[in-house]
Amino acid sequence: MRVAVLGCGRWGSFHAWYAARVGHAVTLWGRTGSAHLAELCETRTNEFLTLPDDIRLTDDLHEAVQSAEILIISIHAQALRSFLCDLRVWGLGEELAKKTVILCMKGLEIGTGKRLTTVVREELGSAVKPVVWVGPGHVQDFVRGIPNCMVLAGEDREALRALVDVLGSPLIRFYYGEDLLGTEVGAAAKNVIGLAAGMLDGLSYASLKGALMARGTRELVRLVRAMGGDGETIYGLSHLGDYEATLFSPHSNNRRYGEAVVRGTAGDFHKIAEGVYTAEALMALSEDYGVDLPISTTVYEIVTKGRDPREQLTQLFLRATKSEKE
Repeated sequence: MRVAVLGCGRWGSFHAWYAARVGHAVTLWGRTGSAHLAELCETRTNEFLTLPDDIRLTDDLHEAVQSAEILIISIHAQALRSFLCDLRVWGLGEELAKKTVILCMKGLEIGTGKRLTTVVREELGSAVKPVVWVGPGHVQDFVRGIPNCMVLAGEDREALRALVDVLGSPLIRFYYGEDLLGTEVGAAAKNVIGLAAGMLDGLSYASLKGALMARGTRELVRLVRAMGGDGETIYGLSHLGDYEATLFSPHSNNRRYGEAVVRGTAGDFHKIAEGVYTAEALMALSEDYGVDLPISTTVYEIVTKGRDPREQLTQLFLRATKSEKE
């Protein structure tokens, strides 16, 4: 099949590399003037991988969109709405309704707490039915041939089954998820738990990660159920299944950022730590649905309001005694 990947950063270049590996004709798009695209055009490599020669590189968005049957969007989550507005202004919104659109990003919109598929429908209309591709794994591991499991979630079961067949391989075993809401919220929120894990590492409190994992899943189950999703989804690949790659891996940007916050070396690192934005978005959802999110709130207070990590995390884990099931 013909696949176009929109976005040529770390994950976009990986998705192009992977789609070509499983036999598809691939076009990889980047913005005109993009340093990532310039590097790939010159050397066909970046710090993570080397693209095969048959992947076409372009900065022509019209060509990339119109030539593909499957569109993979892999950009920063907070840039999605403005990117979709551009697509609509350029007359490409209707084109997306004719194709399979896959969102390969994790996050919630800051200010609204809206899921990314909701943003797509608001900007492009209900005719576009996006699928999300999330789950554990790092580019550095995949390109070394280390396999993992991931999930494709959407609202059409038969379409998901077909997509799993089209994209599955020995390198990535796909499961299909029918709880789109729970999958999206879980995938976004695991980055917030990753920030907390990094802070614990920075404080030499890594032994508390077990408690963090247990309590982190509990509060997200409550939120997803309140929003109308299936709370059990939180125990799947999009959230709990991604904890190892997010809470423990040296490659995890969110864990590394949390550790840098504690050590005072964070700088502009937050720009690639999506959990910083998701923590803010979760505060909107906490208020909207009346669900207490103590871990997410603690992370938000630290990364957004500059509260002391040691004090805040100590208070978090010494909260008033309650039932473990609450």
